[in-house]
Amino acid sequence: MTGPKKSLGQHWLKDRAILQAIADETKICSNDTVLEIGPGLGTLTGELLSRANKVIAVEFDEQLANKLPGQYPGKNLEVIAADILDYDLSPLPEGYIVVANVPYYITSKIIKKLMTASNKPKVAILLVQKEVAQRLASQPGEMSMLAVSAQVYANVKLGIEVSREYFTPPPEVDSQVVALETRLTPLVASDCEKQFFQVVRAGYSEKRKKLRSSLAGGLHLSKESVDDALAKAGLDVNARAQELSIADWQRLLSYIVI
Repeated sequence: MTGPKKSLGQHWLKDRAILQAIADETKICSNDTVLEIGPGLGTLTGELLSRANKVIAVEFDEQLANKLPGQYPGKNLEVIAADILDYDLSPLPEGYIVVANVPYYITSKIIKKLMTASNKPKVAILLVQKEVAQRLASQPGEMSMLAVSAQVYANVKLGIEVSREYFTPPPEVDSQVVALETRLTPLVASDCEKQFFQVVRAGYSEKRKKLRSSLAGGLHLSKESVDDALAKAGLDVNARAQELSIADWQRLLSYIVI
């Protein structure tokens, strides 16, 4: 059996009950197409094949990709040896579902790719580092840049927690399932997207500073003009980025000249 490659962040999950629970959270129907990212040894793949019409598995490790089809003869499984970040999502059928045990080091890049694609999935069920899952689902008061970036495009819900002991080899942290249910209409209009994220990134650029300082420095504005924009948007000049909701950022964008 192929051993996990540390350089690729590979950790095998084999517990049947947990694999079934992850597949259950997808709510896959018999006519669905599933895009599985990083199938590895194919333990979750089998659960998905028993529920879906078709599974397209994209595996970066060519050795694993070559072995996977032989494990499920006669099944509607397509295996592609590729980097998911280079994979073209546009030919996939509308309303496809993504399922993945995501390597920690590329979690944010995968989420960005899925949520900003022209052909977005209906839902993405991701098993990620628990801390990352919590950040994705965070609310104003503890909001993160990652949460803003995801929640603009999706309704984020937390799923089951998976202890590190269920993986081989055990990672250093626990994991958790997070579901990103794609919004029919993003919370930010496409023509405002670039400016919106420019302002948000500036706000989060200095986490320990108050928003007025981060925005002024990140956007090269005077603190007076930022204070004026915050006041017009009905926001406390002493607020910090993590306290703002997406609606707050949108309102602030209306008064900041960049």
